[in-house]
Amino acid sequence: RIVVGKVLEVEPVAGKDKLKQLKVDVGAGGDALQIVTNAPNVVEGCNCIVATVGSTVTMNGEEIEVKEASVGGVKSAGMLCDAPMLGWSGGGAGNAALVPDSFAPGDSAPDKRPRMDGGISDDSKKKGEVEVVLSSKDKRKADAAAKKAARDAGKSGKAAGGEGADAGANDGEDES
Repeated sequence: RIVVGKVLEVEPVAGKDKLKQLKVDVGAGGDALQIVTNAPNVVEGCNCIVATVGSTVTMNGEEIEVKEASVGGVKSAGMLCDAPMLGWSGGGAGNAALVPDSFAPGDSAPDKRPRMDGGISDDSKKKGEVEVVLSSKDKRKADAAAKKAARDAGKSGKAAGGEGADAGANDGEDES
């Protein structure tokens, strides 16, 4: 089966720079699968396409049956698919094929690559809000920008107040 999986956990594989050990819910009602990958775009909470043990995928023009294997010394019970394996246009080889949250674990993989640029989610339809989905690269950039803004705000507060975060620590107390 080639299905949608939700990444529940991401852990680095000890001694392996690029490998990640994942726990992935594939909606079978059982335990999450342990899968090892080197896909750089996989983060906790993302939905990706998973080839479970026994599935057949096309790699470099060859049909390959997915088997349980040891990858980097860690048991892997399946593999994440990239866009070329699925016959999707767009999406790079080596990057996990991601799908939006409108897909549930265990759903069949779509025939073509779905849009990942946000849209209106079910919960947001009621509120009239738009959900923005960031790629992992954009998320890292946004996090870095927020940290920089916090550092800059801290520096300007210390420069202006002289005492930084401790300024006003005795507010409301009588000093007599």
